[in-house]
Amino acid sequence: MAHTCACNLLHCVFSTKDRANLIRDRERLWQYIGGIARAKNIPLLGIGGTSNHVHALIALPPVLPLAKVIQDLKGNSSKWLGETGQRFAWQRGYGAFSGSESGREAVLAYIARQEEHHRKWSFEDEFLSLLRRYRVSFDPQTVFGRVLSSAEADPQS
Repeated sequence: MAHTCACNLLHCVFSTKDRANLIRDRERLWQYIGGIARAKNIPLLGIGGTSNHVHALIALPPVLPLAKVIQDLKGNSSKWLGETGQRFAWQRGYGAFSGSESGREAVLAYIARQEEHHRKWSFEDEFLSLLRRYRVSFDPQTVFGRVLSSAEADPQS
């Protein structure tokens, strides 16, 4: 085949350091991250979040590793926020959850409802739910950079 064809939709999630409420102007940050994505030829299909985390739906280009894409988005946005005079840092790591074209609209709707969604539960609860839903194994010792209580690690018990 002369050309690579792929549909790699990924729902990416990353938080501010210690999940502190550091994102002051969300719309401006989402626009800036969109600009980074355009400059790097990363199709950004949707972005949203709250004052302490970001959800982005991307179409991962087949020539780019996911870690490089996240590094570009987080690194460049963090640098920009620092240049605006804000003390800012992203938490190490991220979540990335595979999606399908048939589920695209549901993920975009989920991202759009973040403000409403987080009136009911924390980022930590949401992230653990995503890890469980996608059957991603995780280490309770390091998933948030701290040891989880037994109730946090397994709310079913």
